[in-house]
Amino acid sequence: MKTVFPFSAIVGQDAMRLALTIAAVDPTVGGVLVFGDRGTGKSTAVRALAAVLPPMQASDCAYRCDPARSTEACETCRDGGTGQTKATPVPVPVVDLPLGATEDRIVGALDLERALTAGEKRFEPGLLARANRGFLYIDEINLLEDHLVDLLLDVAASGENVVEREGLSVRHPARFVLIGSGNPEEGELRPQLLDRFGLSVEVTTPTDLATRIEVVKRRDAFERDPEGFAAGYDAANAAVRGTIMAGRQRLRSIAVPDATLEKAAQLSLRLGTDGLRGELTLMRAARALAALEGDAVVEWTHLARLAPLALSHRLRRDPLDEAGSAARVERAVGELEAAA
Repeated sequence: MKTVFPFSAIVGQDAMRLALTIAAVDPTVGGVLVFGDRGTGKSTAVRALAAVLPPMQASDCAYRCDPARSTEACETCRDGGTGQTKATPVPVPVVDLPLGATEDRIVGALDLERALTAGEKRFEPGLLARANRGFLYIDEINLLEDHLVDLLLDVAASGENVVEREGLSVRHPARFVLIGSGNPEEGELRPQLLDRFGLSVEVTTPTDLATRIEVVKRRDAFERDPEGFAAGYDAANAAVRGTIMAGRQRLRSIAVPDATLEKAAQLSLRLGTDGLRGELTLMRAARALAALEGDAVVEWTHLARLAPLALSHRLRRDPLDEAGSAARVERAVGELEAAA
């Protein structure tokens, strides 16, 4: 197995690491969009997080169904009973979706070799099947073709991939954390897909001299001796893993008072966000943050920290306001605090 750069060794990029960790604690937050300069560790962070997560129990089917959740299982596991399938620990998958991927490769298609040699119609699972219960990573997502964007929107909304073609009729679970990255200079993301991401992070090249030097030193040390470098961060990665596991355990017990929900709604109203997905995502993310930090109740401080990540990409453009989206959210947070 290829050694990946340790998650705990990433220098800076606190907002990106926090967003990814929150998505690992509560996948219902809705995925993470990371936009910014090239060479800022976007893809490194995604693969590093997956490597630090604890293995998941999976059945021996093509979709690695969760034996503990029969209602989310594939037809094979449901017909045979998930209790009868062999459960084994497997790494959390990180699946790359290349920009040039065909629809068949993504959703799956007829196994032509089996059809020609044995005369059998057999489904060959695609990338969505491999990503089930893991991460689907799309670099340069703003360059993804429109028909593939529509496909992803349907699957992300339902958590199920439906294939009806070439005499096949297949349904299988496809629940994944969607991670997208890109450079805004190369084009904008379609609003429909943009709204599907729970959290959005803008990453920039470090301007602090000491930080830049440390990034280069660590990357060079990793490339010279990947195993040795990673071993030096085993304890730190174990601490991250323990924090995420503890957060998952605490998540259901975290209370969200009506007063906190009211603050989230007030903030969304002040910013003029469309729909209710913004405050719903903000509430879920704040609850995951509270779980990560061992707090029993979601408070305004949790909302304020995560508001730029949950709301900045949902704002309408204001030609009269030259401030960036994140700055507008931070300003609204400050105004709400001052009015309290």
